[in-house]
Amino acid sequence: MSSSVASELSRRLAQDAEAVCRYYLSNGRRQGRYWIVGDARNTPGRSLFVRLAGPESGKGAAGHWTDAASGDYGDLLDVIRESVGLKDFSDVLDEARRFLSLPRADPRPKQRLDRKQRPTGSPDSARRLFAMSRPIGGTLAERYLHHRGIATPRNLESLRFHPCCYYRSGDGSAPETWPAMIAAVTDLEGKITGVHRTWLDKSGRGKAPIASPRRAMGELLGNGVRFGAPLDVMAVGEGIETVLSVRCLLPIMPMIAALSSAHLAAILFPETLRRLYVLRDNDPAGERASVTLLDRATAAGIEAVVLTSELGDFNDDLRRLCKARLQAAIRDQLAPQDISRFMRPAR
Repeated sequence: MSSSVASELSRRLAQDAEAVCRYYLSNGRRQGRYWIVGDARNTPGRSLFVRLAGPESGKGAAGHWTDAASGDYGDLLDVIRESVGLKDFSDVLDEARRFLSLPRADPRPKQRLDRKQRPTGSPDSARRLFAMSRPIGGTLAERYLHHRGIATPRNLESLRFHPCCYYRSGDGSAPETWPAMIAAVTDLEGKITGVHRTWLDKSGRGKAPIASPRRAMGELLGNGVRFGAPLDVMAVGEGIETVLSVRCLLPIMPMIAALSSAHLAAILFPETLRRLYVLRDNDPAGERASVTLLDRATAAGIEAVVLTSELGDFNDDLRRLCKARLQAAIRDQLAPQDISRFMRPAR
């Protein structure tokens, strides 16, 4: 079978990537510019990301996907093969042709958006939500962080609080409102490209009792939630709480929360960066993402050092181990010149 035939079918599938995902990955859902599901076999979950929009080929192409749990990646032909359970590639191509000839349920003509029609989940929507939120000091979001053992340091401009943030379950039920911690996702120039929402229980003692209390929207790939201005040294981790837990002990080291293992592996480096600390979560996805990020940093001429937690992640360490023990463990993993530069003296 000609590879050009496969390439053309893949291109046509990518032009309607969301329809393909809704049909073959029905256990997932759209989140911003991605379709999220457990894996390419349509298992429920949140580790596989399919890009729904982008160029026809190359980096960021529509229809390309990455599974953060397994490290697998591919295009929509691979989704068809895995979700349907086909072995022969000719059968995969036949199934793709069959799908492309199907009439679409509830077809919606493509229209050019005017200025007032902005898609939900776009960077513009993210910027509006962040602007409508208020500083975190004295709010339920600050109480939530304190309950996670995080004494809110200064320079938390990237975190805000919204008292009534909409939550849609995706099952067709009416939207709810919950208080939420809102985190700005920014690019290397500091421009907001997205936001991350953590919906909170109204007591402030934990996350809201909903199916997906954490969601992000906007343009996330390569970007992150930033704490501190770029320097020659910085740290990067997955979750906001993980990063802030380490920042309690290294309060002036710039840090980035990438928000997932897949996005951790793809974080973009500032030009000033010379040494990168990777805050690794102790799970298979976190380990794979760390290896990918270390390889990318080394190839860019950046010294990369992994900081490893004792328990599941550094927030687990902060809450369950004594602070002196955690501080000693981190000190032992830092470059000697960074101890006096960034570490807060023990009390």
